[in-house]
Amino acid sequence: MTSISVEQLAKEITDRATGDGRFVVAVAGPPGAGKSTLSEALVDRLGDIAAVLPMDGFHMDNADLIELGLLPRKGAPETFHAEAFGKLLSDVRTQDTVDYPTFDRSMDRTVPNGGRIEPTTRIIVAEGNYLLLKDKPWDQLASMFDMTVLLEVPRDVLETRLIQRWLDHGMSEADAIARARGNDMVNVDTVINRSGTPDFRVGEVG
Repeated sequence: MTSISVEQLAKEITDRATGDGRFVVAVAGPPGAGKSTLSEALVDRLGDIAAVLPMDGFHMDNADLIELGLLPRKGAPETFHAEAFGKLLSDVRTQDTVDYPTFDRSMDRTVPNGGRIEPTTRIIVAEGNYLLLKDKPWDQLASMFDMTVLLEVPRDVLETRLIQRWLDHGMSEADAIARARGNDMVNVDTVINRSGTPDFRVGEVG
């Protein structure tokens, strides 16, 4: 396990992605750590042969979460379709073109077939909170990655970001703090304490 910059990480991926099949990189990290920012930065450096594959499209629908009593815990490991995401990663290995669901934050719902992996895409940067989680069923994803990366950001910085995220969504300060500390930070601690050892670690991405 090595700490590495974004530029070094992009070079490492390029150097390793020399086989005939697709090369799949997992970018994991707590909520608010900057996984999307890092993933997009990598794709920008890797060029047109690379694409981001987000896990967010595998949120359970709100109606299902209500039925299960899990709506207040939306974003926790048990509120995602982990097995379906694993199936998608398998399809990426065997199919030239792969459609996948995305997540519309403004509508708070998934969008079926909102994204597509094209035949020309050789490097997949999969990003999500729980890609390195050691708990079932997430642990079954480990064998599907050629390289794993964990974003590490100080816990207090994450809390500040997550509170601000809910303020930006129009919540009062009291509600934003309650939401961040009552759910988001629980998920932060899950990622910090329950993720497996990555190949590389990356700090804050500017």
